[in-house]
Amino acid sequence: MRLSARSWVLIAALVLLAAVPPLAALLKEPFYLDLFRRVMIFAIAALSLNLIMGYGGMFSFGHAAYLGIGAYAVGVLTHHGIDNGWLQWGLAMGASALVAAAIGAISIRTSGIYFIMITLAFTQMLYYLGISIEEYGGDDGLRLAQRSQFSGLIDLADPVSFYYLVLAILVAFLVLGHRIVHSRFGMVIQAARSNDARTRAIGFSPYLYRLAAFVIAGAMCGLAGALLVNHTAFLSPEFMNWTRSGELMFMVILGGMATTAGPVLGAAAMLLLEDALSGWTQHWQIIFGPFLVLVVLFAKRGLAGLLPGGARER
Repeated sequence: MRLSARSWVLIAALVLLAAVPPLAALLKEPFYLDLFRRVMIFAIAALSLNLIMGYGGMFSFGHAAYLGIGAYAVGVLTHHGIDNGWLQWGLAMGASALVAAAIGAISIRTSGIYFIMITLAFTQMLYYLGISIEEYGGDDGLRLAQRSQFSGLIDLADPVSFYYLVLAILVAFLVLGHRIVHSRFGMVIQAARSNDARTRAIGFSPYLYRLAAFVIAGAMCGLAGALLVNHTAFLSPEFMNWTRSGELMFMVILGGMATTAGPVLGAAAMLLLEDALSGWTQHWQIIFGPFLVLVVLFAKRGLAGLLPGGARER
């Protein structure tokens, strides 16, 4: 199979990510492990949003809800002395999928601004629920007593092992997302985004396909939440605030909606620029804001559209 130039660029980016741990050790800068691990975790969350927003045309302003649910699944179980990672991460994905099914069952019946407002409302409900539960820290958050345990198979307390686990999950989700999008299921989702009435006319029910995509995206983002709380070792309702949903949308739009590499590029560009600019000036948003505007105005397909062959990707 002959790979496109765009695929080679993505592979090169993944190879560079794999080289971060030895380079960080060589430079004696362990900070870079944490930075790039955070980038990959948010790239996973952005990938899940891209499935419904980029390919499905569902602009969810509540996607951070699943990030928070995944984080709380780990944090709450750990708080009660249950540190089994298989159980924690399974619950994180399962609970996120169930909540996504409930939210999607209602919101997918609407469209446009109504869809956005409903997803936002549900997320804010969960956010204020997290604030109100004092046992788990309320607004102050909760320190994670211990990272998820996997019966000695992998030690998340080891920064390098944890880093490569996140990288493996990112690669797996890139492959999974590519297969979903190019399957019959993915074609129906994209067809419904382009012309809902015509999709119905040829015998498909867009509602069921969109709901299934919504649930898959919720489960993927739930796993990202489980990774994030292990990364920060801290649980906070801020994980599912509406501003976090906005950041995920920015990542997808910046990187390029409906592209395979877009969410990864968007997460990397946004978080790395934020880190660089915030270290230079406390008013870094003044520089970052116009950059986003320029990308939206002059790179219609986002950063992925600037790659070789990126403008032709669908």
